[in-house]
Amino acid sequence: MKGATWLGLVIAVPLSAFGAGAQTWPARQIEMIVPYAAGGGVDIIFRSVATAMSEHLGQNVVVVNRDGASGTLGFNALAAADPDGYTLGAGPTTPISSSPFLVKGVRYRVESFEYICQVFENVFAIVVGPHSEFKSAPDLLVAAAANPRGLSYGHAGAGSIPHLSVENLADALKLKLQGVPFRGDSPMLQVLLKGDLDFGVAGLSSLRGQGVRVLAIFADERHQDLSEVPTAKEMGVTTPVPPGFNGVYAPKGLPAEVREALERSCAKAVESDVVSRRIANTGQTVRYLTGEQFHVRTAADYAFKAGLLHRLGLDSQK
Repeated sequence: MKGATWLGLVIAVPLSAFGAGAQTWPARQIEMIVPYAAGGGVDIIFRSVATAMSEHLGQNVVVVNRDGASGTLGFNALAAADPDGYTLGAGPTTPISSSPFLVKGVRYRVESFEYICQVFENVFAIVVGPHSEFKSAPDLLVAAAANPRGLSYGHAGAGSIPHLSVENLADALKLKLQGVPFRGDSPMLQVLLKGDLDFGVAGLSSLRGQGVRVLAIFADERHQDLSEVPTAKEMGVTTPVPPGFNGVYAPKGLPAEVREALERSCAKAVESDVVSRRIANTGQTVRYLTGEQFHVRTAADYAFKAGLLHRLGLDSQK
C-alpha cells in the first residue's frame, strides 16, 4: 500500500509540474510572422490584431515581416517553428492553398498548421494610376483585346489571389496579359503610381490614401463604398476567384491549453474596437471563423485552387 502511495506521488509530480508550466504561458514575447512586406493592407490589419491579442494575453505580440516567394518563406518558417505558442503566423490562406502547386521548396501542407481563427476576407480590385488613360473597366478591356503583346499588370506573387484573379479573367475573356510579380501590394502600388505598369490588382485594404482609380472588383456583388465599380462577373467572368481568407495560424502540435487560449484571444481581438476600426478603415469587413471552421475552409480552398491552377495551366510551372 505504501509502495502504491509512493508511486502515485511520483506520477503526480510531473503532471502537476506540466500543469503549472502550461499556466505560465505566455511567459515572454510572442512573434507573429506576416509573410508579406510591411505597409500593405494585410500587414496593417494584422498589426492591429497583434496589438489586441497582446492586451488579452498580457504579453507583447510582435509582427515580423518575412516576405518573399509568394508568402512561402514566412509559412515555411512558421511550419518549422516550435509548437509552443511563441510563434504565430498571420495572413491569407493563399501560401497554403496555392503556392504548394507553384513554388519550389514548399515544405508544408494544409495539415502542417493549427488554425486559430479567420479574421477577415480581403476583396481585390483592378486599379490604375490617377493619370492612366483607362477611365473604366470597358476602356481597359478594349485596350487589352487590341494589344497582341499583352498589357502589363502587377500582382503580389505567383499563386496570389490578384495573380489568379487576373489569369482567370484573361482565360474567360480570351485576353493576353503580362503579369509582373511583387512582394506584396505595397511595392507593386509604388511601381504602378510611377506609370510603369498598365494596371495592378491589390486588396481594398491596401488602397486607402494611395490615389489610385478602381476599375473593377473581384467579388460577387458591388462594394458599398464603390457602388459605381463593376464586379468581375459583370465583366463576363462566370467563376471568379474567391476573396482572400485571412487569419491567424500556429505550428502543428500546440498543447491544447495554449491553442484554446490563442483561439479565445483571437476571437476577442476580432471583437475589439482597434481591429474593427482598422478593418473598416481599409474598406474590408470582419469575417470571423473559429479555428475549426477556418481549417475546413482552408482545406476546401486548397481543393478549389488545385482545380483552378490545373485548368489555367499554371500548376506546370512548379
